[in-house]
Amino acid sequence: MKNTLLLIAGLAFSLGTFAQTKDLKTENVFIITFDGLRWQELYGGADAELIGDKDYVENVESLKKEFWAEDAKIRREKLFPFFWSEIAAKGQMHGNRNEGNKVNCANGMWFSYPGYNEILSGFADDNRITSNDKVPNPNKTVLEFVNNQPQYKGKVAAFGSWDVFPSIINAERSGIPVNAGFMKATGSSLTDREKFLNQLQDEIPGPWGGVRLDAFTHHFMMEYVKKNNPRLVYISYGETDDWAHDGEYDEYLHSARRTDQFIKELWLYIQSSPKYKDKTTLLITTDHGRGTVPKDTWRSHGSQVEGGGEIWMMAIGPDTPALGEVKQDGQLYQNQVAATAATLLGLKYVNTPEPGAVVGSMITK
Repeated sequence: MKNTLLLIAGLAFSLGTFAQTKDLKTENVFIITFDGLRWQELYGGADAELIGDKDYVENVESLKKEFWAEDAKIRREKLFPFFWSEIAAKGQMHGNRNEGNKVNCANGMWFSYPGYNEILSGFADDNRITSNDKVPNPNKTVLEFVNNQPQYKGKVAAFGSWDVFPSIINAERSGIPVNAGFMKATGSSLTDREKFLNQLQDEIPGPWGGVRLDAFTHHFMMEYVKKNNPRLVYISYGETDDWAHDGEYDEYLHSARRTDQFIKELWLYIQSSPKYKDKTTLLITTDHGRGTVPKDTWRSHGSQVEGGGEIWMMAIGPDTPALGEVKQDGQLYQNQVAATAATLLGLKYVNTPEPGAVVGSMITK
């Protein structure tokens, strides 16, 4: 009898959870990350201390013509035109610490694998995720959790510029298709565009050994989405972090704006597609912050770099109130992305240890 009561109680809880979310309009979620993009540029545009420094910029005058203005609001609009025209108007943006609004990593590592694990699993794991080595993630991610639900089986996919993502997502265990690093599009029905991208990726390898140029990640993703209509997609753009490590502030800015435009292209497609229009939410964040003082620490991150755990987060979609740039004092954490994504899909996210809480402000009550 006791077991029967527990079963009934558990069923009631599940139905209650579903009842709370079943009226949401969101049917699809895209989780998108910029690797190592600082909140300082997102909210202030090009950094005055860096844009004029010839140690980091090849042509100062040319770069200033593109990105500089005395007004920080104009600068940030030059750098992120889509974010500041569309998401600021119709979504919400968190993490402007100048306004007392904070977003942080919960992990204490402040570099990529720990950050991506936290975003995707919903919790920090400083005991086991301690390097960027290609070690299969022992933690299940929200991607795997959603893919294991019958209504979403085979409707989850991931794309990344960094070749460690098959390990972070544990593609072998999870069964989730991951196209990352220099992987090509595969399958028996490749589009002409996918065939061309496969060829071009060999011919334009890019400047880094383990990270391809983001244009390949973006366009492989776009072709897959158009062909397969996945319900949950993870996309990681990686160039900003690598250009920063190289000390190329001009390329860092150019890459940041290109990625803003990549996301604009995705959003315009979503709004043009009957399968996605008015029923798709974007959740956008980053894996870690970067330094500011001393100045050269903008190139770096990690637990020894002040500011390395300071990040940002934004969302746009049919269930997300249009709060714009959130200026109230507040504190969010990286570990809240996973549960928020699952909740938008009508699921209660369960993992061990317990994941971070849903970002309540991002979902209409």
